Amino acid sequence: MSDPSRASSGAAARSAAIASAIEPVLASLGLDLEDLEVQAAGRRRRVCVVVDRDGGIDLDGIAAASRAVSDALDASDAMGDDAYTLEITSPGVDRPLTLPRHWRRNAGRRVRAHMADGTALDGRIRSADDLAVVLDVDTSDGAEAAERRAEWSELVRGEVQIEFRRPGSDGEES
Repeated sequence: MSDPSRASSGAAARSAAIASAIEPVLASLGLDLEDLEVQAAGRRRRVCVVVDRDGGIDLDGIAAASRAVSDALDASDAMGDDAYTLEITSPGVDRPLTLPRHWRRNAGRRVRAHMADGTALDGRIRSADDLAVVLDVDTSDGAEAAERRAEWSELVRGEVQIEFRRPGSDGEES
């Protein structure tokens, strides 16, 4: 009978080897590795790589990343002899904001910020830097939003709130 902890440590080692092989290539393209998932898919492995950068990533950037990551994996022994399917994608709107760069990249968007003290703040990201995020926090009385600076140690995570009309949008199509 196989040991589940050994299988788990083997999967972690494989993910670490893949990350080591592809992070320098992604960095050379100005991309951050946001997530890496390796799953069995029949006789193959499915390697899902989530990348992002300041200003976002377009389809041309995804295509360039796909070619570079594929070449890096083929040149390394990270996948061993296993056949794999590679998927390169960008973070979805449902990804939690956990790092300063996530908050910075979502400046201007509405969020729910989950605080370390168990409370939550709803508002709009004004700015973010290496020390804190500045939010325009909704007030309970409907008055103008109040500015609130939250240090990273005060935050657990954030969730982007979907908006169908952004501020300044009059609802008319151009």
